[in-house]
Amino acid sequence: MIRLKDNIKTLFLAFMLVCMVFPAFAQGRPALNIIRDEEIESVIREWTSPIFEAAGLDPKAVNIILVQNNALNAFVAGGSNIFIYTGLIEATDNPGELIGVIAHETGHISGGHLIKTRDALERASYESILGTILGVGAAIATGDSGAATAIAAGSNSVAQRRFLAHSRVQESSADQAALTYMQKAKMNPSGLSSFMDKLKAEIYRPYDQQSEYVLTHPLVENRITALNERIEESPYKAQPFPEKWKKQHALIKAKLMGFINPEQVSWTYDLTDRSTAAYYAKTIASYRMNLVEEAIDLASNLVKSHPQNPYFHELKGQILFEFGRVQESVPSYQKAVELLPDSGLIRIALAHALIESGSDPQTLRGAIKHLEFAIKDEPRSSRIHRLLATAYGRLNDDTMAKLHLAEEAVLQRRYDYAKATASTILQSEKQGSVIWTRAQDIISFIDKQKT
Repeated sequence: MIRLKDNIKTLFLAFMLVCMVFPAFAQGRPALNIIRDEEIESVIREWTSPIFEAAGLDPKAVNIILVQNNALNAFVAGGSNIFIYTGLIEATDNPGELIGVIAHETGHISGGHLIKTRDALERASYESILGTILGVGAAIATGDSGAATAIAAGSNSVAQRRFLAHSRVQESSADQAALTYMQKAKMNPSGLSSFMDKLKAEIYRPYDQQSEYVLTHPLVENRITALNERIEESPYKAQPFPEKWKKQHALIKAKLMGFINPEQVSWTYDLTDRSTAAYYAKTIASYRMNLVEEAIDLASNLVKSHPQNPYFHELKGQILFEFGRVQESVPSYQKAVELLPDSGLIRIALAHALIESGSDPQTLRGAIKHLEFAIKDEPRSSRIHRLLATAYGRLNDDTMAKLHLAEEAVLQRRYDYAKATASTILQSEKQGSVIWTRAQDIISFIDKQKT
């Protein structure tokens, strides 16, 4: 579920703030957005879990984070977190190219080439991690219903490039590790080579015309040669990827185009294209361009044609919710959760719809249950805590509301507010109680960060 619409006001405020502090941003440097989408993340995880296992990593411990930006880039930061720009995904022609890039980034994780900062980022939202990397300090996080939060920094800053850049030795090491992982996983490694071929010409371009990926992952001829020589030796170099994966690749590219560049959909998918990917892109584009009835009709037809696809039900729920038909969105979200019960992100969306559909205590408690389930899967989500605070506030449970506001502030690295809010809980709750202990843990964590 890609959410962009909710953040228009916040994006504007963030833009104005950054223009005052960083004038270069106003001169054309694009903002970066964290995108959370169950479908895209799940598809990529399905493809790459064998890679992570081959690297000796727990696939559940490696997080795939999408960054909305047209640039070609990917990097690892804040632990086993792989940040992938949507521009990179859109530039791939097949699953193998994306798998190859992620295998390479996994090589950086296993090789200890992680991007380090002076700040501990283990207990931070993905927005805060990205904000720190981009030199802003704490990210501008809103806690609203949007899954895409504006990160106020230019994606092409010299400081960012220096911070993200790996050495040539590290790059070659990550290449070789990637090929080893793909060999163990019995996967075709040719995608890594074809992706590198797309970037090869950039080596000879002026510095300011090279892609972010080339600038932060230096390419040299001998590195490409070594890569291709080893790929030629792979017994899996001609092995095709599953047809299912090819269809998934088409769907996620269609989804990204529909949400990010809806005006391009009619050019890419003409009237004769009746593929599911084309229909998906057209449905999303109609929604993004505020064609209310058309978007709802298309979403309904999509669900009717593919009743067991949870992401199509989720999309219909999102469209109804964003167009103000909150009550109608609930059944669609509920069906999506029924089909995909382990999805924390879809449960968050359902909980939000339940909270906004009324103040009935039973409905609010139902929303809280979904959020408590989701937080096990999404411990870095500040949005969960904002929604929990809202639900508890409407149930007149001010202490729990404050606790979750404090938790939200910790994830957003707004430590002064978090500590002040947690301190009020210590004053009102019995020492040693569960809530008192949770508040004390927040304060202890913050004090540790400041030492």
